[in-house]
Amino acid sequence: MKKLFAMTALILACHAQADNKLFLFTEQFPPYNMTLDGRPFAHDAEEIGGLCTDMVKEIIQKVPYEVKIKLRNWSFGLDRVKRKPNHGIYCAARTEEREAWFEWVGPLTNIGWTLFSQPESNITLNSLADAKKYEIGGYKGDVMTNYLLEQGFNVSVINNDALNPRRLQLGQIDLWVSDELAGPYTASDAVNMDPRKVLTFKNTPLYLALNKDTDPKMVAALQKAAQELIADGTFAAIENLYGR
Repeated sequence: MKKLFAMTALILACHAQADNKLFLFTEQFPPYNMTLDGRPFAHDAEEIGGLCTDMVKEIIQKVPYEVKIKLRNWSFGLDRVKRKPNHGIYCAARTEEREAWFEWVGPLTNIGWTLFSQPESNITLNSLADAKKYEIGGYKGDVMTNYLLEQGFNVSVINNDALNPRRLQLGQIDLWVSDELAGPYTASDAVNMDPRKVLTFKNTPLYLALNKDTDPKMVAALQKAAQELIADGTFAAIENLYGR
């Protein structure tokens, strides 16, 4: 009987610890999220930096939960978070399609949906519709890529966005869709190129997205922390550090 009670207590303790743990994923998307040593993956928060990561680290300092952060491929992290409670992913664009998938914490910052060309290109766009005649590089699971596909644009989709600047450089694609801040970072790292910004056609707020079945108390605590950091200017100060 004592052994049974001991086993029961141990199981309950393990469940309590699990309920107090939050597992977060992000992707290599500088300057928002990035490994500090340039590797494509990271297993620990100390190995990950960036604008959004700095904001998320400020949030988790204000809540009584153990948090584990990993940097992975975006589609891998998104799939994991959609299936597992107490899991989240950042920075995620809050779209109509994704609205029912998650609980949302934020907003943290925003992205500017931008089409880039080669530096020497003479492509001019007066509106997004003008891009219909061009081949655009995008990547799997990206909200900007999905939007263009849904609107009937000619988008060449690959799994790794870091390869798109090289494709642009080689003339394999005419334009590349990325964020106004992230695009130049990615291109500089990939091919030492400063892409030419042709058109910013949309702005979207970014959030920490949590699995729908995450503990409501956890969601509420995280959102309260985020709102406090917005109100006291902490998030704005972090954005300023990254040139926004």
